[in-house]
Parts: sequence; structure tokens; C-alpha cells
Amino acid sequence: MRIAMWSGPRNLSTAMMYAFAARPDCAVIDEPFYAAFLAASQEVHPMQEAIMASQPSDPQAVIDTCIGPVPQDKPVFYQKQMAHHMMADFPLGWLEQLTNVFLLRHPARVLASYDEKRQNPSLEDIGVTQQTRLFERVRALHGKAPVVIDSDDILAAPERGLRALCQAIGLPFDASMLSWPAGGNAADGVWAPHWYNRVWASTGLAATQPKPLPELPPALARVCQQALPHYEALAQHKLAF
Repeated sequence: MRIAMWSGPRNLSTAMMYAFAARPDCAVIDEPFYAAFLAASQEVHPMQEAIMASQPSDPQAVIDTCIGPVPQDKPVFYQKQMAHHMMADFPLGWLEQLTNVFLLRHPARVLASYDEKRQNPSLEDIGVTQQTRLFERVRALHGKAPVVIDSDDILAAPERGLRALCQAIGLPFDASMLSWPAGGNAADGVWAPHWYNRVWASTGLAATQPKPLPELPPALARVCQQALPHYEALAQHKLAF
């Protein structure tokens, strides 16, 4: 089974990768299109040179990795995929070969968190419009809506949420998904020192009730208003548990 978890940044995406990496039957890959996105978009991100040196920048080469042999011959291949890394001209037909899941987070939470690491994020930076485009493409490829999960729901009830997710995609639940060693994962991308400090300090998913939505400065509040219709449309499909 190949699972593509389509997320935006600051969406609980790394913790979800760690949860799947904790399964003995699962190989994981961390944001394989990052270098290809940087090369195609000409955007400048933290640790740019290291990222470009660590991955292929040809999107077809990345696709070949995603649908090619699974590392260590594991039966499950979890792919932490960033929706905003998928440029409009990147091929998408290969998604038909994957089980595609969409990981949401309220844009106010995404923007507040992203701004701490890379200031003044735009609508394109947070990936929710790209998630909408990919969602519709996957729905067209498979003839039905893919699974959608919300990070707040997972955090409120980690075991129940992961059990529901596994059932929805036809994968047996493994309790090892709930914990991992502190200090990072061997699959982390080279950008991890800039972005992953909180998850590096964690040892698993513990039930956490969501805090009130953060108050945003005017510029970020405007981006949030642009993002909300996309988030709300996708949230109509989210998994209930």
C-alpha cells in the first residue's frame, strides 16, 4: 500500500509521518517534491542550498521514487506530501496508484505557526488552494471523494482518530503509531532543523484539546479569509470519529 498524505505546512504533517514511521511494516518519505518545487517556482526558502543538494529537482524522477520500489521492501509506503509543492504543470496521473488522504488544519492556526518560521506567508504558501485542486483531481481519478482528516480532530483523540483513518484506508491499526522516540527520525528531510523542533521534542501523540483560534495581524487575517472557503469546502468531507 502506498499512502500519500496531502498537507499544507504546519498541519501536524510531521507528527503524522512519525506515527506511520513507528509502524514496523511501514517505510516513510519526507516531502519528496521540495527541491523540485524550489527549482520550478524559483522561491527561496530556509536552507535552500541544502534542500536542493539533497533531492532530485526533476519532478518525474520524484514520481518514479514515489511509485517505484518501496524502501526496505516494506508492505506500506507512507509519503508525506506537501500540496503546495505540486506545481500546476507537474504530472498528476500517478496519483491513481496511491491511496490519497488529505490532512487539514484551520488556516488561522497554520498562518500563525508558519509566520514564526518564515514571515508573512501568502495564500499559496499554506497550500490550501493546492489541496483543493489535488482533491478534485483525486476524486476524478478514483470516482469518489478521498479520505479527509483534520489535525484538531486527531489531536483531540489520537488513538480513535488513527484507528478511524486506518480503517478508512484499509490498513490494520497498530498501537505503535501513538509513540516514537524523541530526537527526530532518520527519514527527516535536511530542512528539519529549521522546522521540526517541536516534533523532535515530542514522544508521541497525546490527547490535546484545541486552543482558541489565534488572533492574526491584519495582513495574515486577510490571507485567512481567502483560505477559509477552501478549508471549509474540504472539511465537509472530513472523517468523523
